[in-house]
Amino acid sequence: MAGDVTDQLVGVFENPGLLMGIPLALAGAVFMSLGAQYQHRGVEKVERITGTQGATGLSMGQLKHLLTRPSWLIGTLMLGLAVVCQLAALAVAPLIVVQPLGAIALVITTLLNARISGHSPTRQSLTAIFACVGGIFLFVTLAAIYATERPITERDLFVILAILLVVIIALFVCWLVLRHRMRALFYVTGAGILYGFVATLAKAVISRIQAGEFDWVTLVCVIALISAAIAGGYFVQTAYASGPPDLVIAGLTVIDPIVAVLIGILVLGEADAAPLWVQIGFAVAGGIAVWGVFGLARYHPQIISESQEHAITRGSSTASTGPATQQTEAGTPQNGSADSPDEPAQ
Repeated sequence: MAGDVTDQLVGVFENPGLLMGIPLALAGAVFMSLGAQYQHRGVEKVERITGTQGATGLSMGQLKHLLTRPSWLIGTLMLGLAVVCQLAALAVAPLIVVQPLGAIALVITTLLNARISGHSPTRQSLTAIFACVGGIFLFVTLAAIYATERPITERDLFVILAILLVVIIALFVCWLVLRHRMRALFYVTGAGILYGFVATLAKAVISRIQAGEFDWVTLVCVIALISAAIAGGYFVQTAYASGPPDLVIAGLTVIDPIVAVLIGILVLGEADAAPLWVQIGFAVAGGIAVWGVFGLARYHPQIISESQEHAITRGSSTASTGPATQQTEAGTPQNGSADSPDEPAQ
């Protein structure tokens, strides 16, 4: 088994495209984190300007106001750069390698929020960050060694499109019935599922274009990709109206990679060549990363501070209740003053 691993490692370093895909995906995660911060800020300001809440769905008027907010436009530009980086990574590396790296955006978002708000990372959040990064590193290492690509057939695309159609119908029904109850949880979950399909379809379209197969099936995939991206984008903006960016990114970086990787394994067969022990390693590494992401969503400094303000005890952080509360009060104007791009427009 050791000899097989050595041969696989040599194969990885002989593939410069794969080595380029990983840093491109990491760059996309950085832009995603910064874009989320700015877009969340823009949505909050639109809610204050219009005097209406968008937790159950942004109205057309609120969406129009977003187009006039400098912070939201800057965030959109950064998210656009994130998409470019991800598409470039998908063009040279397997989906199963590129997609899980998006979870790094949650680590960056958590640390960035801690710096802006003045909250120091807690012991629990540092443990969660270590678990998240460690799980992702193990997962991507195994994927980089053993993941393989094969031509995407029309049957694969029909299966993906059929599943996406069922998902869209189910999300629309849930939006009609449950949006007033689930709020951020529903929108983050829906966006994560849709973005997982967006990444998969983007990979399929890129592969077919590279093979010179731009036919009606490819065109249908492009239309489905754009539709899913628009619906997912609406869900994300509404989630910003009902929760902090950390929680939005946490949900996306858990659900999006899970959906994309499951499609890559079950439909595209990108892990068919992996032995059983590697597949078990995928499950263990993915479980560690998921546990770390959920730990960050629960224990990042802003969540702990808000819980202490409501007299909710969270382990060893109880002793810091007073300072944390003061930091929250001091952090409020700091967050407002940090939005300098938006001030002239108000």
